[in-house]
Amino acid sequence: MNFGIIFTNVGPFTGPEQAAGLARLAEESGFESLWTVEHVVVPSGYESAYPYSPDGKMPGGDKIPIGDPIVWLAYVAAVTERIRLATGILILSQRNPVITAKAAATLDTLSGGRLTLGVGVGWLREEFEAIGAPFEERGARVDEYIAAMKVLWRDDEATFEGRFTNFKNANLYPKPVQTGGIPVVIGGHSDAAARRAGRLGDGFFPGRFVPGDTTELERLLGVMRGAAKEAGRDADAIEITSGGAFDVDGAKGLADLGVSRIVIPPLGFDLDTLKRSLGEFSERVIAPLS
Repeated sequence: MNFGIIFTNVGPFTGPEQAAGLARLAEESGFESLWTVEHVVVPSGYESAYPYSPDGKMPGGDKIPIGDPIVWLAYVAAVTERIRLATGILILSQRNPVITAKAAATLDTLSGGRLTLGVGVGWLREEFEAIGAPFEERGARVDEYIAAMKVLWRDDEATFEGRFTNFKNANLYPKPVQTGGIPVVIGGHSDAAARRAGRLGDGFFPGRFVPGDTTELERLLGVMRGAAKEAGRDADAIEITSGGAFDVDGAKGLADLGVSRIVIPPLGFDLDTLKRSLGEFSERVIAPLS
């Protein structure tokens, strides 16, 4: 079982000292990965329902700092050596896939092949409107954008023809360092996300975590595995990331479902607290499962 930290580019960790400190402490404490989130802007008074809390609002309010995930990960890549760098998730439907493929390949090269690209469709309509990105058909765009990026990472003089993206004889360099390209993890809480992971993902990151209750997780994993089978893919090869466990027994229960990575939020907001809390978590949970 691997363990990661999520929400790493939020709040106090948008500052340079805190960002570097969190990354170094996580690596020293035996965590396998750092996971960032994304919102370019959060319009005040938004009416779209945030799907991961009962009141439909994001924790922290409209003005909580959220660093750009690619820039944040590039910064901490320079002060770490081993820990994987993950977007969890990048709102791919808002982004130009060619530019995103370039940024991701550059980060993968600079980090020595440590990038995992978690992607999703997004939920905040008002943000799409502020960016000028279409909200409708965002799922179809993500499907196509993933395919386009993989072509750019893989092929010399890459050519792609789709509904939303077209390019011909496009040379994108540097290529990713990782053999086979950058792993793409599909994030989301819906059946559509689970099916997308089964069809296209190297991994699946279900978005709802209820400690002690794995009912919804089990159902989504069943949807994902069914879609993989229909697509002629090996469902067991799709890596599963989940939250919802803070002890050995909880982690073992998730492992029995096929989960191979558990993510937790930062266990503190200052470096002294983090050093103590991450060290304790490592001794109490990570070490016994290593």
